[in-house]
Amino acid sequence: MLALVVLTALVLGWSVQRAAYLAPVIVVGFAAVAGLLILWGKVAVQQLRETKRPRLVLTLWVVGLALLVVLSFLGVKLPREGG
Repeated sequence: MLALVVLTALVLGWSVQRAAYLAPVIVVGFAAVAGLLILWGKVAVQQLRETKRPRLVLTLWVVGLALLVVLSFLGVKLPREGG
């Protein structure tokens, strides 16, 4: 828990004291994110097992994630709706 609080303080640029006050929120938030990632991972693996062409699906996932990373790195901003 201490390492998580210190890491959060470093990443967000907070003082360790401020992060320590928010330690319960940080720990619960981290647990929630970890739980969602585990759940989504299990769902993705199950869907990949049930598909007829798992290599194609996996390739499309990797290409889609790579495209998101490249576009984010290049600073591409998508137009906002209604603006």
